[in-house]
Amino acid sequence: MPTVARKVSAYFVVKNAAQAIEFYKKAFGAEEIFRMTDPADGRIGHAELRFGETVMMLADEYPDFGALSPDTIGGSPVTFHIDTGSTDAAVEQALAAGAMLLRAATDQSFGERVAQVLDPFGHRWMLSQTIEQVTPEEMQRRWNDGASA
Repeated sequence: MPTVARKVSAYFVVKNAAQAIEFYKKAFGAEEIFRMTDPADGRIGHAELRFGETVMMLADEYPDFGALSPDTIGGSPVTFHIDTGSTDAAVEQALAAGAMLLRAATDQSFGERVAQVLDPFGHRWMLSQTIEQVTPEEMQRRWNDGASA
């Protein structure tokens, strides 16, 4: 019988993990749970941050283990989604902490106000706020009718 996953968590690899932790605290209100520092060279070998109900893990690059950051490999195909109380306030906070705006906040046909930022460590974040409850069928109808997604 196959094993069923109980939980999925993001594990970020970044250059300058200590700076990244401070950025995530300022930009997204993350709370540092703990960190382990490599006694050989001071890199962060493992840290855990709480984003609301979600725990994310983070480490500095360890190329010998295949742990490379988006900066080293030329970007990341992954975008992280944050459910916020206010997209506009979340964007302001992220930009003040050093993020770069990729996509301004706009209301979407699927019932969310969405913006996208890039953090200084190469990770993209979609900041979202529910503005309307929309069924999957209505989302598809709106998309079929040409509403922006």
